[in-house]
Amino acid sequence: QVFTFNKVEIGVQPSVKVKNGAPMSVICHADISKNTDFQLKHNFTIFKNGKRVFMTISDKEYARYEIPVARSSDTGDYECTVNADRKRSSSKPVYVWVAGMTKPILTADKKEVLEGEVVKLRCELPEEVPPLEFFFRKIKTNSAPKEKRVPEQNQNFSEVEYYIEAGDNILQFDCFAKRQVRSGWESSQHSNKTLVTVKEPFIKPTLTVPSSNITEGDQIEFECSTVAAQMRDIELILQKNRKILNSVRDKKFLKYSTVATQEDSGEYLCKVEQGAVSKTTKLNVFVSELFPKPSLFASMTKLDESKDLNLSCSINGFRGANFSIVRKSSTGDILLKNSSVLPMKVNVNDTGSYTCKAEVKGIVKESKPVRINVYAPVSKPTLSVVSGSPEVVLGKPLQLICHSVMGTPPITFTFYKGDEVKKNVTNDTYAVFLDEDIGLNDKGGYKCDARNNHSSGVKTSNILNVTVIVPIRDASLGSLPYGEVEVGSDTAFLCSVKEGSWPIDFKFFKKTDHEVLLHEVRVNSDKTIWHKKTMKRKDTGTYYCMASNRASVDVRSHPITISVILAAWQKGVIAAFVLTAIAGAGAVALWWFLCKKKKAKGPSMEMSGSALAPNLTSEKVTRPTSDGNYYSGSGYIEDNENHMKSTDESKGPDLESAEVDYTEVEVSTLDPHREIDSVPIHFPAPEQKGTETVYSEIRKTNN
Repeated sequence: QVFTFNKVEIGVQPSVKVKNGAPMSVICHADISKNTDFQLKHNFTIFKNGKRVFMTISDKEYARYEIPVARSSDTGDYECTVNADRKRSSSKPVYVWVAGMTKPILTADKKEVLEGEVVKLRCELPEEVPPLEFFFRKIKTNSAPKEKRVPEQNQNFSEVEYYIEAGDNILQFDCFAKRQVRSGWESSQHSNKTLVTVKEPFIKPTLTVPSSNITEGDQIEFECSTVAAQMRDIELILQKNRKILNSVRDKKFLKYSTVATQEDSGEYLCKVEQGAVSKTTKLNVFVSELFPKPSLFASMTKLDESKDLNLSCSINGFRGANFSIVRKSSTGDILLKNSSVLPMKVNVNDTGSYTCKAEVKGIVKESKPVRINVYAPVSKPTLSVVSGSPEVVLGKPLQLICHSVMGTPPITFTFYKGDEVKKNVTNDTYAVFLDEDIGLNDKGGYKCDARNNHSSGVKTSNILNVTVIVPIRDASLGSLPYGEVEVGSDTAFLCSVKEGSWPIDFKFFKKTDHEVLLHEVRVNSDKTIWHKKTMKRKDTGTYYCMASNRASVDVRSHPITISVILAAWQKGVIAAFVLTAIAGAGAVALWWFLCKKKKAKGPSMEMSGSALAPNLTSEKVTRPTSDGNYYSGSGYIEDNENHMKSTDESKGPDLESAEVDYTEVEVSTLDPHREIDSVPIHFPAPEQKGTETVYSEIRKTNN
């Protein structure tokens, strides 16, 4: 039995788009080829959005998933999988859209509420599945609905609370829902409308005044009242321009009275509050003017101290008012005189603001203030440098201060550099000037002027001359002798600078593992010499100098190295000692060599005291005349007719044919009283003549 899947298909009836509430069928069909006609069990599984929704086993090649009432929650991707005898095949997915949503159900927890209370609403879609978005609407007569949106991710209902405001008489509420589908958003129908009746806890207040024709000086009385079902926690408030004039609690009316002034014109507000409910009533009041404001006149507003000042107060076109002239103060008004005229001789303390007041029928009006300034003359200013010292470093700014001890501000200060005006400053008692253009060739000093509104005019300071300090530049260090100095000798160190204002502080340092100050001096010069006496070996090292002046900038030279060496006589003593030691060592070595030589020749030579007899045969050994003191011989050395006979004669005639031996022998004159083995013998190196070596020939001759 052999079979194979050709393909698996999935279909939807009546179509892939189904109206909400209509029946729907999802059909899965397997196309299978067999080699013979045999029964085969098919395991059909239908998935929606990856989740299994239907499964059946059938010997037919198709299966049907019936949905009697399709809802929007049935929208999604469907696919089918068929298993048969360990073989499996799946269809391609198909998207099914159930169009439309069920109508939501709206309920309210109250059918009748008071203003200020809250009504709770619930909107429900029992046949839909989340996520959903709910929309609640509050519908008021002759106004646009107020809408609230509430998303719900995990439930198919939503609840909200609505606050009932004043003026909400009869309200209707409804709701609807939306869900997101592949093509966008899909909306449900609107729910049933729910009616809520609103009752007033109190009526809108009334605000009254006895008469609408009010003039300044009249007594004006306001009355605010309301009618409430319950007086508990009710409050009445009277306001004007945000200012509370009067208020009462747990009462149905309030009163407020005052003497009317022109400032009392405006809008008044009566407000009734109970809990969260508030109702208001407005009333505009106009107060006619009884008389205009007075005016204050001054003979002068700016004057010198000890001058005369006249103040007068009047009302244009009105007589019969009571006047007073006052001076304004931070602690209150100071009454100067109950009159319309005030003459006075002023001093500086009289500077300030003055007004006059007029009173008619208890109504007091005040004029605009008039500012009076009384000036004392400025004193002669003093000009100084802010840092204190009358000097400045070249390239640095110079800050000056001009100050007047006396004088009524504001004072105008003028700064001069030479005859040139540099700056004008208006301040109280002093002013500051910053000169950033300092040069060596600046001519003329600084001065400043001070003046105010006093008639005495300008006062000028003394001229201030400022010293310009040139900073140190390029310090250098030298020495004599330079480099090497003998022990015990003196050394002169010269430290100099290219430029810099005097006096200059010079410091000499030796550089070790820390800085060592050796010498310091202050001179009115651009260089100085320091003599260091009796140099020692420990004075070897690196030296540098540092220069500074009132510019407060230390300039350091490049370092130099001094080596302290031995004197010539010290070197001679050491050399003599060394040569003596070498000569001694050479003598010892020579003695050792001769002793060794003597022992080597002992067995081949017979030496005795009788061998030196006068009748012994000897042969004089000669060599070129140029070798004056040198002699050659095989076995004899002749000196003052004394001979030494070689023991080689005992060896017989064969020795005559021996090869010639070459060596160089230095022979000293023999002392007849000394033994032969005490004679010194040296073996110098071969003598060079041109490129040839000259040898002394030693032959043995028989007499």
